[in-house]
Amino acid sequence: MKMDDFMNSEPLRNLRVDFSKFLLDLSIYSDGNLDKLIELAVECFRKLSPDTLVVEKRQTVPNSQTIKKFYLLDTSEVVDSPDPTMSFQLDIFNSDASKLSDDAILQLLEADVVKHPYLEEEIGDLERSVAIRRRYIENRTGTSLKDILFKGYNYDLVYKACCENVIGFTSVPIGVVGPLRWNGESSYIPMATTEGALLASTNRGCKVIRESGGAMVRVFQDEMTRAPMVRFEDGDQALQFYNFIKDETNFDIMKERFESTTRYGKLLRIKPVVCADNIIILRFSAFTGDAMGMNMVTKGAEEVMKFLKTLFPTMDLLTVSSNYCSDKKAAQINWDEGRGKSVEASCIIPAKVVENVLRTTVDRMVDVGHSKCQIGASMAGTIGGWNCHAANPVAAIFIATGQDAAQVVSSSMCLTSWKKTETGDLKVSCLMKCLEVGTMGGGTILPSQNAALEMLKCAGGRKDEPGSNPKRLAKIVAATILAGEISLLAAQCTHTLVSSHMTLNRSKVKLNSGETGDVYPSNDKTEKLPEDCDHIL
Repeated sequence: MKMDDFMNSEPLRNLRVDFSKFLLDLSIYSDGNLDKLIELAVECFRKLSPDTLVVEKRQTVPNSQTIKKFYLLDTSEVVDSPDPTMSFQLDIFNSDASKLSDDAILQLLEADVVKHPYLEEEIGDLERSVAIRRRYIENRTGTSLKDILFKGYNYDLVYKACCENVIGFTSVPIGVVGPLRWNGESSYIPMATTEGALLASTNRGCKVIRESGGAMVRVFQDEMTRAPMVRFEDGDQALQFYNFIKDETNFDIMKERFESTTRYGKLLRIKPVVCADNIIILRFSAFTGDAMGMNMVTKGAEEVMKFLKTLFPTMDLLTVSSNYCSDKKAAQINWDEGRGKSVEASCIIPAKVVENVLRTTVDRMVDVGHSKCQIGASMAGTIGGWNCHAANPVAAIFIATGQDAAQVVSSSMCLTSWKKTETGDLKVSCLMKCLEVGTMGGGTILPSQNAALEMLKCAGGRKDEPGSNPKRLAKIVAATILAGEISLLAAQCTHTLVSSHMTLNRSKVKLNSGETGDVYPSNDKTEKLPEDCDHIL
């Protein structure tokens, strides 16, 4: 038998599998040890059968890497019978994946016999799983992930809590503004953003509020909502169900079922809404303690729906979330009835502060503010968009403190009003009806985000006063938005918005713009800015 025929023979493939098992049992498996055993075996066969096994002088035994390349990756060559090496590696993966090398696991992924979402569960080593997945994604996309960080992160906090299919983590610059004076306290506010000028402008707003004696902030409603949707076979059944929910004597039993699922959640009300096609929506409103509360309310609502199913067997639960909640959408229902924390922040700014710090006048601020926030926003048909840029500070604080970033769309709904007082000063108010924040659960458990909450003195929960920390966070967010609104409107009144962004929101790094070959020049002539950026923002 020629050497090429022997190396491609089924007996040698089976021998590699047997030797692999032997080395694994002894806990001494390595590609080198396996190659050495195969080499010795081939030499023994040659000596025992010199007439039937011919090995040419220059021929060498293929090493483990070339064997793996042929048998593990080129599976199309083996059609009639499964590759024994692949089957063996898969058996090991299913029994104890941690014993396989990274290369072997990657080959199983490439062969599509193992799925990368299960790496953490099978391997047990979270960072190693991330590293293998990165290599797999690099191969599939033909790109490098070297600039996406992944080493040294505490993936135990992320696994089955914050993110799936992890390939690393991103870093966003965190700046600070303040001190911001509100309700007699002073706070420095962490904000994570890539938008230059945002913090400089907000910082100027903080200065204006300080020199005006501080902001007053109040939370006047605190409840999270979820709205299941059900359908009945006919209108009579739907009406019976609707009347049952409306009957206040039935509320206590539903409240009991709801609160059996949570230690801190308290059901406040259930609002039934009649829709077309015998559909009824139930909008659950509940106090959720220190958590933002979406999971808490959903779990409680689901338990109530199970109970209602026993009373109304023909009820068809279409979905536990009908969009009438309304989550992660700028919805009129949230503005009318509130969701999360409903907050108002206000401040009276002396005319002298408006002139000296903002470089404009009270009359100009009122005129432009009303025209922009009320007339312009109404013409656009916005819902909750009667403001200058509330979404900017909301997004920056949400990212810094581990809030649900997708809820910026609803949490930034804000009505900013501008009024000249009888004494000629400027009163600014920000009304927010849907500020969805929490200080426990979700991204708040991560170290950086928790540290930002600690900085604001509202990390975690308080057993003596559940819900007080999220209310504090909501007040701080609203007061920061007030600062941002004041400074941005002043920049528009003085027509310095563009110049400030060209100074603070334009990269100084020369980057090729693409196929045109154009280069955006850096602005080397910008002067150094004072801390409060008064002269441009």
